[in-house]
Amino acid sequence: MTASGPPDYTAFAARYDSWFAPPDRVTEDTVGFLAGLAKSAGPGPALELGIGTGRIALPLAARGVEVHGVDLSPTMVTQLRAKPGGRDIPVTMGDFRASGATGSYALVYVVNGSFAELPTQDAQVDCFAHAARLLRPGGLFALDAHVPEALAQSANGPPTAGQALPTAGGELVLRFREVDRAEQRYRSHYVIFENGASGAVEMHRTTVSFRYAAPSELDLMARMAGLRPRERWADWAGAPFTSASAFHVSVYERAE
Repeated sequence: MTASGPPDYTAFAARYDSWFAPPDRVTEDTVGFLAGLAKSAGPGPALELGIGTGRIALPLAARGVEVHGVDLSPTMVTQLRAKPGGRDIPVTMGDFRASGATGSYALVYVVNGSFAELPTQDAQVDCFAHAARLLRPGGLFALDAHVPEALAQSANGPPTAGQALPTAGGELVLRFREVDRAEQRYRSHYVIFENGASGAVEMHRTTVSFRYAAPSELDLMARMAGLRPRERWADWAGAPFTSASAFHVSVYERAE
């Protein structure tokens, strides 16, 4: 399984929130967690890497956090701008591993597994370094990711049996995942069924590629960038991280 570039959301940006956003509870947990981090980090704005349609940024801004964003997709940012408050959020267009964003931030974060969309180890190292440059001393960098052992359980044979994902719009979204343990990569293949304008069922397909990294590898990337591990949880609700966790939320701090 070879590396590929970042996913192209142009074709389905208008449907992204409906098809791919997690349940409302997860969004609420994520926003609450980040609001708490912003408060503990002290004065200064927050920067979302991969701000997309503003699913997290807008409710976080509504809690009083000054939020800026970075994104590679103009069509996704168009969706952000169309939402109430979306025009008030400054967005820098570019790759979030080395965007043209400048400033001094109290909090930098990337959610929804988007960090793993960076296709190589070098790109992920660059992202940590970029986040560190943007953080003021004492600032925090937060990301979420899968635990490799959980992904490896589905690594044998062809893509795993389809998993039906909940959606906001009532569409049927099936996900098939294939994992390459040797290359630390996985692909999620999505098949989406929805009612078309004529009433007939329409089918859409897309594939997103990822590179996964163990928590220990992420910790090393952080240290290379001048960040130190601060805390790790099993989810955005703050559940304890254990050997049984399939997911993690990791927070890193720039030294004073």
